[in-house]
Amino acid sequence: MQARSALFDLYGDYLRSRGGRAPVAALVRLLAPLGIAAPAVRTAVSRMVRQGWLHPMRLGSGPGYLLTPKAARRLDEASARIYRTGRSGWDGRFDLILLHAPLPKREAGRMAFLGYGSLGDNAFVAPRAAEEVDGVLQEAGVAYERFSASHAAGTPGAAEVVERAWDLGELGRAYESFVTDLRPVVTAVNGRSTDEEAYAARFLLVHAWRSFLFRDPQLPAALLPARWPGAGAAGFFDRHSARLRPAADRYVERCLHTTGRAGRVGLSDT
Repeated sequence: MQARSALFDLYGDYLRSRGGRAPVAALVRLLAPLGIAAPAVRTAVSRMVRQGWLHPMRLGSGPGYLLTPKAARRLDEASARIYRTGRSGWDGRFDLILLHAPLPKREAGRMAFLGYGSLGDNAFVAPRAAEEVDGVLQEAGVAYERFSASHAAGTPGAAEVVERAWDLGELGRAYESFVTDLRPVVTAVNGRSTDEEAYAARFLLVHAWRSFLFRDPQLPAALLPARWPGAGAAGFFDRHSARLRPAADRYVERCLHTTGRAGRVGLSDT
């Protein structure tokens, strides 16, 4: 796990709801259970400041870093997708974007993050329109046209579009691997585990789940294959992220305030 990626996870999952700020010493303590050393944390923080994600500030306990408005917006959007809050149904229409020239790799990656699949070098499609798309394309300097479109063949035709834009077979296998790989990590945390152990396990769970933000457009059920592995993986994630959350929160509070000793989790095996 890279320090910069871990910092995004830390701010998004724990620090955003606590004011979006933390002393640098606490950042170091909170990433130590993940095997990330202090120099790597400080280097990543400096890089995030240069990129406009963090803002240095003086806290009562020493130097610290605050999320910038840009970072807060991005993390709020990611959190809504991770925990699937505020999701709406599908009206049968795609957001279709036709480009006058291919997108650079960086902007194409941002389109994937926003839920858009590629229908070729010059076309992107998504089951729901994302407000950020216009800004991404304007920043890239690529002219485009944007349509709201439904398939004349109805749901069967729409499903064919989905098969062209996304490799659902590969995505389904990734979901199966996610459960296989993370099950021993999270089930190892039980009533005899420490808060730190619960925090580390939950961090790994959320970090792995967050990778699907760049791969899964969160398609409506009508466009997904039968027995879609993503549904079972989502249930697995929801169950264990909620089970481990109280102990993880206690550990975060302890690192932020540097008081108390590591406690016990008080969890039941699941």
